[in-house]
Formats: sequence, C-alpha cells, structure tokens
Amino acid sequence: MKRLVLGMLSALVLISCGSVQKHNEQITKSHTIAELREDVDKLYLQLKRHHPKLYQYTSQEVMEFKFDSLKQSITTPMSSRDFYKKVAPVLTNVRQGHVSIRPLGKRFERKERKALLKKKFEFYDLDFEYLNDKLYVKRTIGKDSSFVGAEVMSIAGESPSELAEVYKTRFASDGYNTTLYNRFVSKGFKTFYVRDKGFLDSLQVTFKTKDSVFSKLFKRVPKKEKKKKDSSTVKKDSIKKEKPKKLTKAEKKVKKIAAKKRKKDNKKYGYIARTKEYTRNLEFIGKDSAVAYMKIRGFSNGNYKDFYEESFKKIDSVKAKTFILDLRNNGGGRIAEIERLYSYLTDKEFQFITESEVNSRLPILKSIMSNTTPTGLKILSGALSPILIIQNLLRTKKRDGKLYYKFKYAKPEDPNPLNFKGKIYVLINGNSFSASSIISTNLHATKRATFIGEETGGAYNGTVAGFYKLYQLPTSKLIVRIGLMQIQAPYKQEPDGYGVKPDVQILQTVDDLKANKDPELEWILEDIEKNKK
Repeated sequence: MKRLVLGMLSALVLISCGSVQKHNEQITKSHTIAELREDVDKLYLQLKRHHPKLYQYTSQEVMEFKFDSLKQSITTPMSSRDFYKKVAPVLTNVRQGHVSIRPLGKRFERKERKALLKKKFEFYDLDFEYLNDKLYVKRTIGKDSSFVGAEVMSIAGESPSELAEVYKTRFASDGYNTTLYNRFVSKGFKTFYVRDKGFLDSLQVTFKTKDSVFSKLFKRVPKKEKKKKDSSTVKKDSIKKEKPKKLTKAEKKVKKIAAKKRKKDNKKYGYIARTKEYTRNLEFIGKDSAVAYMKIRGFSNGNYKDFYEESFKKIDSVKAKTFILDLRNNGGGRIAEIERLYSYLTDKEFQFITESEVNSRLPILKSIMSNTTPTGLKILSGALSPILIIQNLLRTKKRDGKLYYKFKYAKPEDPNPLNFKGKIYVLINGNSFSASSIISTNLHATKRATFIGEETGGAYNGTVAGFYKLYQLPTSKLIVRIGLMQIQAPYKQEPDGYGVKPDVQILQTVDDLKANKDPELEWILEDIEKNKK
C-alpha cells in the first residue's frame, strides 16, 4: 500500500511538472500563421454568440473589416504575448470596457512557487498616476515614502509615457468616453507592464524629484526581513530570552473577543490587505464635523448590508444635513450592493435597473460552462443544471425579437426607512466605472445629487456585464472576457456612449498630487460653508 501511495504521488508530481513545462512552452513558442488566424476566428465567433450589444458603438460592417484585417496582418509566426499585442487593440473596437483579453503568465513548479510566495517584488509597492503625459508615483506601500510625487523618467531604459500610450490601446472604456484611459492606465500600470514584458526578477527605474535624478534597482526580496545580530558585540546566550507572558483566563477571553470583533469589522468594512485600508469608510468632516463623508473603493468585498445599516443609523443620529459619496477610482462590483446603497439615498419608490438584454435563455449556465471553468465546478454545475436551467428559463423572456433576463433589482422597491433626506454631493472620475456609473446615473437622472470631478468612465446608458464568459483561445491560450448582460438604469441620455458628467468639473493637477491635496473635496467643503452663510 505504501509503495502504491508513493507511486501515485510520484506520478502526480511528474504530471504536474510536465503540465508546467508544456504550458510554458505553449505560451513562449512561435505559433503558425494558420493557428493564429484560427484563434482570431474563434474570438470573433465567441463575441457574436455571447455579447448582446456587439454592434452598439461599431457597426457590423466595420467590426468584420477590423477582424479580417487583423487576420491578414498575421504574416509570420509569433508567440502568444506578441499575438496578444496585435489582438488587444482590435478588440477595443467593441467599445465595451468589460470586454478584455489577457495573456497567461509563466507557471512555476511547486518548489519555485513556495519560494516566490515568501518574497515580494518591490516595484509592486508603487502606485502611479498618469498626468499630463507623465508618470508619477502617487504613493508607496510600506515605510519608504521617498518616491511619492517623483516623476518616473525611465523604466528599464524605456519612456514611461510611450509605454502608457501603448497600454491605452489595449483596453476600452464604455462608448466614446475618454476619461477612463489615463485613470485606468495609472491604476493598472504594473499589470500592463508585466503583460507586456513577462515575469521579472528585477527592474531598473529612474526617477526625478525637484532636487535630483536618481535610479533604483527593484528586486524580489523576502516579505519579512530578519534582523541580523552583530556577532562581534553580542555573545551567545548573553541576552536571555524572555518567556511569553502567560495570559489569565480573563485576558484570553478579552483577546478572543477583540480578535472576533476585528474579523467581523474586516468583513463589514472590506479589509484590503495590500494597502491596509478598508473598502468602505464613513467619517464626519467639515468645520463642525457635521458632514457625512463616505468613501467606497469598490462594490465587491465584505458584508455591505451591515455597513450601510450601521452608517445611516449614525448619520441619522447626528442629524447630518450633508452627505458626500466618494466614488472616485471605484471600478464597480455587485448590483445588489449599489441597489442597497441607493435605497438609503432616495425617499421615493424606485426601479433600480431594467430587464437585461441577453443572447441566450441560459446566460448563467453559459457563464459557468466555459473552457476555463475547473472540471470540479463543471461536474457540480452539471449536477445542478436542472435547477439552473429552470431558474434561467423562468427569468428569461422574449420581447420584440430580443431576449431579456429579469434580475430582482428590476422590480419596484421602497426606499429604506433610514433614507437620507439632506443635500448629497457625489465625487466621480474616469475610474468610476460599471456599478459606480449605474448608481451615478440613478442619482443624476433623479436630480438627487450634485456631481463633482470628471466624467465617469462607465456609460450613462448602461454597460454589458452582470455575468461573464471567460473563454481561452485554443492555440495562443489568451483568455477573453465577455459580458453577457446589458445592465442599465431606467434612464437614457443622448448622445449615447458617454458617462455621467459632473455639474462642476475639477481635475487634480501635478502640484495637487505632490502636495497630497484633494481639490474636489475641498471645493465641496467650501461650497457647504458658502451655502450656510
């Protein structure tokens, strides 16, 4: 039996090693012209099958010309990464921000993975802002803040502005909106760079501050550096190790309660480990601390129901007359969460979204059953498929020759009893996308809020998202993401293809960035004081 188990384990290791090697060879080797052209056909076929608004912003004639031109431009064999660089700009013609494509990265053996998990790449500790065609360090994660405000002059000898302009051709906003591009390339610069260059162990970057130009070699370093003792001054056993203090029963109980509360709070506020921040925050600001300021970084993680109930109880108890909702750099998330938040911001019955246009009567099953879905999940989904099919069919109906899926959020809802009745300001920018744009549309159309900042990256008239099809192209192994449902508020604006525009446009400058100033929020606080007088 022991020999049998050892033999099975050895076989699994060999299969794993072979799989890793095969994967790495597949994404680095040159693929034939015929194979890559077939991948282009497969990609376009998936778009036609699943995307319900494929020709909303680009006509079918133009789209087919773009994909045919892409095929004809493939005249030499190339690797998956080089193929990605040709395909991505063509895919942006769909003009739907949720449609994207990415290459697969290098895989590692188990021993290599374990070693990498113990390290971090220092370059990833930098967050960037792309302003006036220049790349700046917006903040750093960790203790070293000397880079903040510095301009990035070169990355491995290349111009960061030239890199950024290339990366901006590899993703799309919704429609014809342009404010997303600089914001999104700022937020995702490190991701785009790795997709462009592949796995890196080190990277030379040159910076410029007011006083000087300097370079730094960023490396992979241990996540926790051990403090080294000076053996010349400290003798062995010269310092006695103190035994950890033994806690009393009462102290253990207090510690346990504190840990439990911390875990609950982390879930409620949506703890972000990398930045040690919360996704959802509420504080009272202004001269008399009478202004409720809610910063929401995303609508994806944590127990949002508890947070909003707790927050609006506090706002009600202090009788705050002004509420600021900060949706800047909020890329979106759950429909359920934005619908819940909106219920606290209106005092009228509302329909949050309309029925969603789809291309299939079984959109959720289509989302799950893809060639990227793990086998175990496919088996489970297969077992549950009768339930999923019934649920999908009951929610999907045909009208005027089109299929529509009905979310529960498309039904009339009552406002929350704790709804805020005072003045509302909403902060938006180009990275206010997807769910952020949908709630903004509802607030804008009902004239419930004053908007400050810049036009949202997500479209006023909705976006194709909801559930997604993740499909892997057979040869290049690129993974394309396709939204399956048109999600939109019951309001429209003309012309189509633009975001929610601010009532007062205010854009951060380089000087604001370096001084860590927030001109948009400052304007709101000044406006509140002016209205008091």
